[in-house]
Amino acid sequence: MKVLKFGGSSLANAEQIKKVCDIAAADPDRRVLVVSAPGKRHPEDTKVTDMLINLAQEALGGRDTEPAYAAVIDRLREIWEDLQLDATGFDEIAEDLRQRLAMPTDPANRFLDAIKAAGEDCCARIVAAALRSRGMAATYVCPRDAGLILGGEFGDGQVLPESYARLADSLKNRSEVVVFPGFFGATPDGETITFSRGGSDVTGAILAAALAADEYENYTDVDGVYCVDPRLVPEARPIPELTYRELRELTYSGFNVFHEEAVIPAIREGIPVHIRNTNRPNAPGTRIMPRRRFKHGEVVGIAGQRGFCTIYMSKLLMNREIGFGRRLLSLFEEEGLSYEHVPSGIDDISIILASDDFPTDVERRILERIRLELQVDALEVERGLALIMIVGEGMHYSVGMAAKATGALAHAGVNIEMLNQGSSEISMMFGVKDGDCQKAVRALFDEFFSDR
Repeated sequence: MKVLKFGGSSLANAEQIKKVCDIAAADPDRRVLVVSAPGKRHPEDTKVTDMLINLAQEALGGRDTEPAYAAVIDRLREIWEDLQLDATGFDEIAEDLRQRLAMPTDPANRFLDAIKAAGEDCCARIVAAALRSRGMAATYVCPRDAGLILGGEFGDGQVLPESYARLADSLKNRSEVVVFPGFFGATPDGETITFSRGGSDVTGAILAAALAADEYENYTDVDGVYCVDPRLVPEARPIPELTYRELRELTYSGFNVFHEEAVIPAIREGIPVHIRNTNRPNAPGTRIMPRRRFKHGEVVGIAGQRGFCTIYMSKLLMNREIGFGRRLLSLFEEEGLSYEHVPSGIDDISIILASDDFPTDVERRILERIRLELQVDALEVERGLALIMIVGEGMHYSVGMAAKATGALAHAGVNIEMLNQGSSEISMMFGVKDGDCQKAVRALFDEFFSDR
């Protein structure tokens, strides 16, 4: 049994939804479809979710919502009519959104979640109707009714453990194809609550785990996970197979195929994930699994991401000062900051974090507290850092990997600001200047992939 998830680009218009229906009909094992809200039809277009956010903001601001409401309904109606579905069936979708708009706007986050969730909810109803129009037994299922219960804050829901058993009881023995909206669930009180943006991937993985699926197929508009960002290296090719660990390392380092939390439910249950292209469904895609065969010394992917900064500090005999690291990191915890890496030496330590999370007012507070509370000898901040990650299970216990990488960067004229290797030895991270990011990725690609 397979659970499928389709992203917004796969559902942007009627032609794309027809492709989704073709994919569902091609394999009787494809029993559950999780859908996003319709995405962009062209680069200048607006996603339906963004249209709904605008609608909610108009309502929260006390302004006339009719123009924004009409824009959303017209977009959805166009899809419905282009699919040549029964005209009367669309009335339920239009009325549903109207009822959401009539909800109390206080608290604002609850109201916003109810409006945002309409994109996925309406799309699931449309896809179910499209499948039925082809003679398939298909039904829309509401996450609330199926038992997808989320805790946490509105806009940042977290699945509760009891959801898995409830979803299994609700969905496992259905004979028809289930079309399930992604991105949202219900609080224990029955209120609509969304995951963070991009959370339809999370919904798909949750359902795959709950139903103990044999495979979770995640459909998007690319052929799979590429060994290098093809925008940086046009000749890059999709990776046939990845392990969960490799995917997590690459996702963290800038690969944007998955919402960063999306694969976790599948990882915990050991369910293979297959990333595929809606527009090229016969392409092999990328399979992600607990383990895979690999060659000794093989690199599977290279990722680069700009926008980091480093806080460097030095203090004589730092290594003998008990509690120094705890007190340092507690300063960041109290500011609500997470860090990316903490390279250290005997008398020095650096904290690397995203520049966007470290505005100048926070920087001033943190630096002042470090000087006063930790009495460091030297302290400075450097911005404009890019992190480059080399990833591969074959790197484990392989001699000479660092030498090859540093040699390639030196030959390309890229200065290494920092080097760090994870304890698992399946990844190696380099810090370089933002302006050298693309050059560094290109040099490493040539070094590790030119002979493949």
